[in-house]
Amino acid sequence: QVQLVESGGGLVQAGGSLRLSCAASGSIFSIKTMAWYRQAPGKQRELVAAITGGGSTNYADSVKGRFTISRNNAKNSVFLQMSSLKPEDTALYYCNVVSSKWYWGQGTQVTVSS
Repeated sequence: QVQLVESGGGLVQAGGSLRLSCAASGSIFSIKTMAWYRQAPGKQRELVAAITGGGSTNYADSVKGRFTISRNNAKNSVFLQMSSLKPEDTALYYCNVVSSKWYWGQGTQVTVSS
């Protein structure tokens, strides 16, 4: 059984920073893409950032220049460094890992106050 454990969410003022972490454990092999998605109340889940096994990255336009995704392949972990946070970044952030299947974390709440 595969588990994704996220951490690092919380409450921060606008302009602040947070770092999200996600570690995959269990029978998971040949991880391809690792990513972060988010879902705000009343909105659809959207891709925030993704990173391939080779290190290529992709970001939503709304976070480019402010967020940085990285991964540690040896530890099956992915990170999201978020800076210059805005109230519109408030959402539940989900870790996503793609190997032979898609796996999702439970979500970690990020709240940015104005």
